[in-house]
Amino acid sequence: MRAMKMLLLAGAAMIGISAAPPPAGMDTGAIATQRFGNDAPWYRDRIPFFESADPSIDAVYYYRWQLFRAHQRDLGAEGYISTEFADDVDWQRHPYASLNDATGFHLGEGRWLNDRRFADDYINFMYRSGGNDRHFTDHMADSVWGRYLVDGNRDGALAHLPVMNHIYRLWEDKFDFDKGLYFVEPLLDATEYTVSSIDASGGKDGFRGGDAFRPSVNSYMFANARAIARMATMAGDKALAADYTARADALQKRVLTDLWSEKLTHFIDRHQSRKNPFVNYWDPIRNRELVGYLPWMFDLVPDEAKYAAAWAHLLDPASLAGKAGMRTVEANYEYYMRQYRYLGDARECQWNGPIWPYQTTQVLHGMANLLDHRTQTGPVTRSSYMRLLRQYAALHYQGNRLDLEEDYDPETGKPIVGLDRSHHYFHSGFNDLILTGLVGIRPRADDVLEVNPLLPDAADPQALAWFRVQDVPYHGHKIAVTWDADGRHYKRGKGLAIEVDGREVARRDTLGRIEVPLARVATPAIARPINHAMQLVRGQFPMGSASSNTDPENVHDAIDGRTWFFPELPNGWSSAPSPSPQWYAVDLGQPIDLTRAELAFFADDRRFAVPTAYRMQAWADGAWRDIATPRGRPIANGITEIRWPQQRISKVRLLFVQPKGKAIRLAEFKLFEQ
Repeated sequence: MRAMKMLLLAGAAMIGISAAPPPAGMDTGAIATQRFGNDAPWYRDRIPFFESADPSIDAVYYYRWQLFRAHQRDLGAEGYISTEFADDVDWQRHPYASLNDATGFHLGEGRWLNDRRFADDYINFMYRSGGNDRHFTDHMADSVWGRYLVDGNRDGALAHLPVMNHIYRLWEDKFDFDKGLYFVEPLLDATEYTVSSIDASGGKDGFRGGDAFRPSVNSYMFANARAIARMATMAGDKALAADYTARADALQKRVLTDLWSEKLTHFIDRHQSRKNPFVNYWDPIRNRELVGYLPWMFDLVPDEAKYAAAWAHLLDPASLAGKAGMRTVEANYEYYMRQYRYLGDARECQWNGPIWPYQTTQVLHGMANLLDHRTQTGPVTRSSYMRLLRQYAALHYQGNRLDLEEDYDPETGKPIVGLDRSHHYFHSGFNDLILTGLVGIRPRADDVLEVNPLLPDAADPQALAWFRVQDVPYHGHKIAVTWDADGRHYKRGKGLAIEVDGREVARRDTLGRIEVPLARVATPAIARPINHAMQLVRGQFPMGSASSNTDPENVHDAIDGRTWFFPELPNGWSSAPSPSPQWYAVDLGQPIDLTRAELAFFADDRRFAVPTAYRMQAWADGAWRDIATPRGRPIANGITEIRWPQQRISKVRLLFVQPKGKAIRLAEFKLFEQ
């Protein structure tokens, strides 16, 4: 297949190396300011910038980077992790607020940042610091390999290979050696209330129970085994590579043999529950679920027409195609959309029909694989792919406001759960879909840049007349991809063009695949300044204190490592609107050489405003003494940096004057040595 693609490239006269200057780049500074306001500096040198003929997709693209930024929790010496919920939930890994079920999405998004720290820290946390506690199923090893395909950094890919091997083998507690398949309780697959769990309860519940051999866990374990085999090969460990290649091959065979239903033409669960009065061991479930498309996400499925026929159900309004998005179970299931679980009067999460961005992301990745490198695509076309991608983008909107929540009604597209925790939920991906699907950057392990945008032809209503992405990191380079159907938008000629490090290297007149030889270069070193003001465990140093609103949780929120400015999610210490001056202090518990602070103030022009004056103080010789007195007001909804000559300090205080009738919300307070 690869040789055929290269032959196509060599034989197509429309494709070639171009000496023409590339289109003028986007004004990334202006775009960052427009999209992110005062917080623009965080994004300016980090994200790839994107624009297209569809402003709704563009807006969601930048919102998703805002979502990513909001979910980076700074753990101080432990570095950054990505959170699923913006604030604490009972079932997270305490005290870190980590959950491993969405890690694949987090790394899928983060691998495209020019700042490699966030993905690198997160991987280190998951493997070095015990973050992957197997609370849920995951495809984390495969995600580490996917990150390597983008950055090309060998050391980063291989750093945790022994731990990956260890964690993989721990999953034998969920392996049925007689059947050669993994099983899991749907709740621990991050999908409570599925067909297997509801039916195992006789239709009475479905939150717990319902162990099943599922396409999800078996696809994840296949992908992880294949990734470990590839990394072991790269490390020169032939025995480990052979072991995991055999594991992946055996698992693929069992999935195709036992989880494919000829009757339903779909990949399905089989019940693993024993001695259950409602279901029998090894019986197939009775309805199709969206999870049946996960094998395509990991290229487990052969390129055969009988398997591709399964995609008809995704497009069928009587099956999995809701008016507003993909149903998680088809509409004729007996318990479709029955609400079992509430938190007070609010409806809780279920997977018996609602749209979930989580699985929508997975299915769109599977569709992209189908369209990119399969000959048998069934009813799936580039037009249907773009229609479903746009449908997914629309879920991010609540009126004119962007706010992604947990799950949605498949007929109306309205959020179902509606709990405080649900706002700006990071349990899915989107920008990875844009870059690998719509734009078509297909990351590879070899020294080739491959691009194949999954857009339909210009006459199709789902077509895009133009797009451009730039500042995309790839194998140590920065690349850009431009599409201009008729050449009128960018005025540099029609077609698809590729740039590497600011130079156009290939172009073709029509949509299609381009492959460009590209030798990798070293990736930039990762800078890791350590925030010394982060309180991981309440009641331990560093400790916060304040002049007003001294509720311990309120005080803790200013040094919890979380920074965002979404008005729907209050974050940080909020002062009382009482007479000034007021203060917020941090006791580090020991002297530390400090040179700067970062302050994040939230303002909404109603209750909260930034201080009219402020200064930084340190405790010395039994009194608070000024170490920095900045001029002017600090930044609202962005980062204000304060510097001073290095001092050895154990206590720091922010003293400020607040506007009359307004309070101050200090979203985050950070302290650094450098």
